[in-house]
Amino acid sequence: MMLTVDQAYYITLLMAVPTAAFIVRLFIIQHDCGHRSYFRSRRLNDLVGNLIGIITLTPHAYWRRAHNIHHATCGNLEQRGIGDVDVLTVAEYRTLSFWKRLAYRIYRAPAIMLGIGPVYLFVIKYRLPLDLIRRHPKLFISVMGTNFGIAGVLTALGVSFGFMNVMMVHAPVVFLSSAIGVWLFYIQHQFEQTYWKMEGDWNFHEASVMASSYYDLPQPLRWFSGDIGIHHIHHLSCRIPNYRLRAGLAEIPELQQLNRIGLRDSLSCFRLALWDEKAQRLISFRNLRQQQSSGIG
Repeated sequence: MMLTVDQAYYITLLMAVPTAAFIVRLFIIQHDCGHRSYFRSRRLNDLVGNLIGIITLTPHAYWRRAHNIHHATCGNLEQRGIGDVDVLTVAEYRTLSFWKRLAYRIYRAPAIMLGIGPVYLFVIKYRLPLDLIRRHPKLFISVMGTNFGIAGVLTALGVSFGFMNVMMVHAPVVFLSSAIGVWLFYIQHQFEQTYWKMEGDWNFHEASVMASSYYDLPQPLRWFSGDIGIHHIHHLSCRIPNYRLRAGLAEIPELQQLNRIGLRDSLSCFRLALWDEKAQRLISFRNLRQQQSSGIG
């Protein structure tokens, strides 16, 4: 990409697509290292996870803690806010002021969710994620270590190839890889027949299966995403590494069709934005308007 940036930038941009796919693959390995499932050695998982975090712009120890909170609270309406996509219930949305409703609708818009949002998350928020650092100050060391690593790599590349060239190469890769990462995470939990319960009715194992999709992707997308689409198996046992998820699914016929979503079907999930507690499903803003006009709810 560096060799083409001055001569034919369109080639650079085309090469950003497979490069972003490989970054996603690295993030999946980091993800498994976060669960300490990729290697048998805990130290090796942490070492590789921290090194990959410099490439994925993700401080490993911080992300590991946030993601494990997500696993422990997935589908729990009273434990939202850490490591997940913000979701409001219909009742909560109806109590909001006009401006707060507008802010939520903007937040859930595809252009924000896959455009501005991912770049903000990986480029800005992860440089100093105060949501957990305030509670766990030791995470600051991991965050700063990742930041210094990123700064060192960018400085070395900038001195070698020119800082503008580095940005022209790196920016589209960051944009694409972060958008793909957020999309994968989104579709794993944001589908119509997902699962949300109040804490008294919430069950960890039930939520692991019912609140997670089986995103059935074709090859080579399965390889680049490390089969993370088999997400209900992953949530049932996060110690199963990505290279064993397919075998795990083969052993449990009951889960081979449950919450199964194809690539084309997944596109319609972006219109879903609100949890309807009465219907026990995610609905769109359009569905809500139809309910209000018909006097339902």
